[in-house]
Amino acid sequence: MSSPLKILLVAAEVFPFAKTGGLADVAGSLPPALKKQGHDVRVLLPKYTCTKSQPIHSLNIEIKNRAGNNKARLFEGRLAKDVPVYLVEKDEYFDREHLYGDPGSEYPDNVERFAFFCQAALEACKALDFQPNIIHCNDWHTGLIPAYLKSIYSEDNWYSKIRTLFSIHNLGYQGNFSMDEFQTTGLPEHFSGSEGIEFYGQISFLKSGLVFSDALNTVSPTYCKEIQTAGLGFGMEGILKQRSDSLSGILNGVDYSIWNPATDNLIAEKYGPLSNKRKCRDALIKNFSLKIERNTPLLCMITRLSSQKGIDLFMQACEDFKKFNLALFVLGQGDSKYETFFRQLAEKHPDRFATALAFDDALAHQVLAGSDILLMPSIYEPCGLTQMYALKYGTVPIVSSVGGLDDSIQTFDGKTGTGFKFIPNDKKSLKQVLQKALACFADQILWECLINNGMAMDFSWDNAACEYSRLYQEIYRSELDH
Repeated sequence: MSSPLKILLVAAEVFPFAKTGGLADVAGSLPPALKKQGHDVRVLLPKYTCTKSQPIHSLNIEIKNRAGNNKARLFEGRLAKDVPVYLVEKDEYFDREHLYGDPGSEYPDNVERFAFFCQAALEACKALDFQPNIIHCNDWHTGLIPAYLKSIYSEDNWYSKIRTLFSIHNLGYQGNFSMDEFQTTGLPEHFSGSEGIEFYGQISFLKSGLVFSDALNTVSPTYCKEIQTAGLGFGMEGILKQRSDSLSGILNGVDYSIWNPATDNLIAEKYGPLSNKRKCRDALIKNFSLKIERNTPLLCMITRLSSQKGIDLFMQACEDFKKFNLALFVLGQGDSKYETFFRQLAEKHPDRFATALAFDDALAHQVLAGSDILLMPSIYEPCGLTQMYALKYGTVPIVSSVGGLDDSIQTFDGKTGTGFKFIPNDKKSLKQVLQKALACFADQILWECLINNGMAMDFSWDNAACEYSRLYQEIYRSELDH
């Protein structure tokens, strides 16, 4: 094995301290897996209001930005008992109900908030005397870190050997703001041009990460290819093509200490391979007053209600769904037009359609355990985690063949395979695949084979951590060869 490295993973959200989506799951699960590989890995995030529910304590360390006119304090917690987590306390920025903005909007000072957070990450390293070989940046909120290292921190020898990896969890979220806010970043003026962080007349935190990091990666091999195309590049495809030699795709993993029906205390009854999840299904049906027979498959969608997640396609195909012998449970929140649609669907058909318009992690466990089929009709999906959770819970995924969904689900052929795939944003293809899945459900022998195939899959973070270790070593070796 290569020599252990010092790694600081920086993210705007980390489970269980703060979570709005899959980024938090990755940032909370990858570091402990890297620790098992022998690395000295630490994590840093803002100290939001919600983080106070976790056991954390003040380190009595004060840090300032490079200009010395803004300061914060450091707190510490733990992941999996042995991974330090540092939290940046700056109440005027982070002591708020929501992480990025009120529902449907962004906080007007997000440039100031996350520019400070990026400098705080670098200042924290020095204050803690933790000199990382690699700073692993995640999504736009951390995109200025590589730019700072190559500008206002470049003459400080303490930072000279630090290299950066920038992970793209969703290219659609870019952190683009008015050019009028460039001065707030504290970057030198020449960084405001097209060779810097300017993006179609705005400043872009994401572009900063793409341009100035030492290496790039994203969260599945297929999405790595997709983001280099005009269709899914969101205007960044040119930069990504130019940096293709430094870009890789590593499929996210699953934390089976959290997502495992054999040990899950949140579900009606624990179960494992070759055992019956019927009690979990019965409990879900009872709790939401569905009236369906045992031979009626229960589908679920656990999703953010947004156009990316293929909700428009479902709305177009909804009349077809009503004709089939099936029931559907939808858990999620998002755009008001989608929430209204699912609320009205449940009101009109309460026996077969139920909706919980919320972000509820405990209920997500119960829905996965109690459902027969998971539907993920995403237009694009960088990785997706729910489909991998579903496999372990014996819940068969129907997914569009994009990104990490395509990488993680294999089409069932009667013997091998773990689920069903259809052409993205294609109503006819979705209907055909749904018919195949329902026909399979009606054949108990086939269905048990399919379920067992899925439950046997191993997407543990140990596998992904090995790939990240190799990537970190490549970045570190390139620094030594520099």
